[in-house]
Amino acid sequence: MALIGRTMVAALFLPGCLIAMMTLATTAPGAEPPRMETLQFDSKRSSAQFSVKVFWMIPVDGQFGGLRGEVVVDHFSSQARVDARIDADGVTMRRSAYENWVKSAEFFDVERYPEIRFHSDSFPISRLHGGGDLPGVLTMRGIEQSVLFQVQPSTCDRPAIDCDVMADGTVRRSEFGMTTRRASLSDKVELSFSVRIVAPAARAPEPMTRPPQ
Repeated sequence: MALIGRTMVAALFLPGCLIAMMTLATTAPGAEPPRMETLQFDSKRSSAQFSVKVFWMIPVDGQFGGLRGEVVVDHFSSQARVDARIDADGVTMRRSAYENWVKSAEFFDVERYPEIRFHSDSFPISRLHGGGDLPGVLTMRGIEQSVLFQVQPSTCDRPAIDCDVMADGTVRRSEFGMTTRRASLSDKVELSFSVRIVAPAARAPEPMTRPPQ
């Protein structure tokens, strides 16, 4: 299934160039970052939401319980990839009746599938500044589908550290086994993400060794 990405807010942790800039900014002069580096989401400041329309007009919104994950940066190839884990079991909504329903087997089926997962394809780090496509695989209700998110250009010099990186897209719930209430509930479910990462610690330069006398 193809996730029809829409325009997003700030540059996302997922797409890249700013991630490289973040790691370089925290590297002490004279020190070189490792080829591969893993940056953790800041789960306290990252979040994920969803929205679905009733009768194709009235949006019903919910907040997932949490968003965890990591960004793996390859400094040699200037590429990055993302692994995000969304807590579906902790969904909260304005009305408890809606909340109970989206957790039920009709929708997210959190008893059997408490987590939603997104694995991105590798993407150029430069995309974090300019925004663009973020393709990958979304696993929901045990079903994997190819999806496409969109990332917007950055609003700060160090996205995901000094400002949120955000992404969203639209998935068809029927592609993930949610086939009930088609007469009253839109097939399209909007997913959106707001991400911060834990700032990497500064690395000291390697000590210089004196040649033997």
